[in-house]
Amino acid sequence: MNLKQWIAALILVPVTGLAQDAINPEGLPGQAGRPYSPYADRGYPTQVYFGDTHVHTGLSGDAGGGGTRLMPRDAYRFARGDQVTSNTGQPVKLSRPLDFFMITDHSDAMGAITDIIGGAPNIMADEQGRYFNEKFNAGGETAMRAAQELVAAFAQGKVSEALNYQPGNPAYARVWDDIIAAAEEFNDPGRFTTFIAYEWTSLVKGNNLHRNVIFRDGPERTGQIVPYTTTPPLGSPNPRDLWTWMENYEAQTGGDVLAIPHNGNLSNGWMFSQKDDFADGAQLDAAYAEARQKWEPLYEATQIKGDGEAHPMLSPEDEFADFETWDYGNLDASELKTPEMIPAEYVRSGLQRGLAMEAEIGVNPFKFGLVGASDTHTGLTPPDNDNFYGKFTAYEPSPHRAEHVSKTFADGSVALMSHQYITGGLTAVWAENNTRGEIWDGMKRRETYATTGPRMRVRFFGGYGFEPADVLRRDLALVGYSKGVPMGADLPAGEGPPSFLVYALRDPMGANLDRVQIVKGWLDETGEQREMVYDVAWSDDRVPDVDGKLPPVGNTVDLSIPAWTNTIGASELGAVWKDPDWAATQSAFYYARVIEIPTPRWTAYDAVKFDVDMDDDVKMISQERAYSSPIWYTPQKD
Repeated sequence: MNLKQWIAALILVPVTGLAQDAINPEGLPGQAGRPYSPYADRGYPTQVYFGDTHVHTGLSGDAGGGGTRLMPRDAYRFARGDQVTSNTGQPVKLSRPLDFFMITDHSDAMGAITDIIGGAPNIMADEQGRYFNEKFNAGGETAMRAAQELVAAFAQGKVSEALNYQPGNPAYARVWDDIIAAAEEFNDPGRFTTFIAYEWTSLVKGNNLHRNVIFRDGPERTGQIVPYTTTPPLGSPNPRDLWTWMENYEAQTGGDVLAIPHNGNLSNGWMFSQKDDFADGAQLDAAYAEARQKWEPLYEATQIKGDGEAHPMLSPEDEFADFETWDYGNLDASELKTPEMIPAEYVRSGLQRGLAMEAEIGVNPFKFGLVGASDTHTGLTPPDNDNFYGKFTAYEPSPHRAEHVSKTFADGSVALMSHQYITGGLTAVWAENNTRGEIWDGMKRRETYATTGPRMRVRFFGGYGFEPADVLRRDLALVGYSKGVPMGADLPAGEGPPSFLVYALRDPMGANLDRVQIVKGWLDETGEQREMVYDVAWSDDRVPDVDGKLPPVGNTVDLSIPAWTNTIGASELGAVWKDPDWAATQSAFYYARVIEIPTPRWTAYDAVKFDVDMDDDVKMISQERAYSSPIWYTPQKD
């Protein structure tokens, strides 16, 4: 193969040594207008930072009630790399510290759980309060079941007013002030960044519409307010009212705030609904779309309660769509899932619906970047399969935690088994520095990606002038920003089909990479929502079959250890890819999906560590992954 053929082949085959091989090591003639030093006068983010945007401590009722005793300061110590003692008395430490961290305890009933457990007089004077005091103090299985009862009661609007602390309650403000103080104590700009945040837990009849509310600001602004709740008359379960509260916060304090929705897979068709479920199914309007796009620039694509990127029913041609899928029903298992609900619950279909609504009302309400998180209720962020400390205290490491019935339907049938929980995801943010301002700004502009736990480095750019040799550049990011736009951005209309520069580097402590894919969604000439997944870079010497399908990468997992070897896969992959199906008149989005080679799942580590035999239906092997934020193409209007 000659040099010209080899460079042309880079469009569709993986390349090693991508970031190291400079095309022009002497720096001559250089790019017009650039200094000799490629590192001088850089005006783009050069670092990627990993963190968790969704963490509950013992201050959350469903965590503290179930036995979680770790509080915000414990969680911060753990996240920055300290060894702590878990809720069940086990020593635990992260493999590597996180770069940033957000504790998001529930705003409803803030401060109540410590009073319930402690038997405060106002709690013990209430029948429901006495009941939960007894159950929570019993500990173990009893406390965990009681915590689930509390969630179900809240979901169905049956929590006593005595237990549902709201703004105005002295304990409410006191706990919020301490949450702010803890974040300030542990905020160490440049090393470990903390954010002031909370979870707004809208749960309409069990349908999950939760949002994590993240502030850019410190105590001088966040101390002027208390969190918004979902309980009328002071709060509301309607996201529109949350956005109004956020707007008022910015106007009142001069601060900045955004919200991140999560767990659409438990919303039973509400997360990306195309109608107003709070107004008897009325048509959504442009004002709704503009507000949602403004206040919710991100969406949590993966977490302990299942992966939310795609569903096999919606993407039957995508062999990677059925990854840790949860589709039993809503959060409290009070309503079964139906096929009609699923299109309004997943990232890919949500993005497609956004294109369709933009065509109808002129604004895209579902124009979001992607993040990953844990949603841990133990105060411990668990991104690694060999270090998984569960969703709840009852699921911290033990010989039988994988065989527990986690949720049941009203008739007593099984809705969810404990082995279906997965390790928490992580949010990756491209920024210049590890500070609140830089990280928050990166999130606001959607220059983020989600991972299911590994710390892969992923770059994704779209433009019109990328060439195959660009993927070989040591200054790949400079080329990407110079010739195009990064993940999370809009691609301006141009002449001819767009091209995309994508690059992925494996987690240095993790597995090799199987492949890099670009997922495209678009509206065809009839307005129908379409999708396609393209393999654009892959490892080893595999050749696509006659249908264009790439053979599996193989499997080196040894479940007896458990372990794997990086004798297959690639440490880095990249490509320049041009859309072969582009049409200038069709709106579209594109995002990158990076797949690792197979590795042992947390259940495999449990099987060996505790010498237990797992049931045949328990997954033991996983292929972890990353999802970039999309790049959107919108046709030029006449």
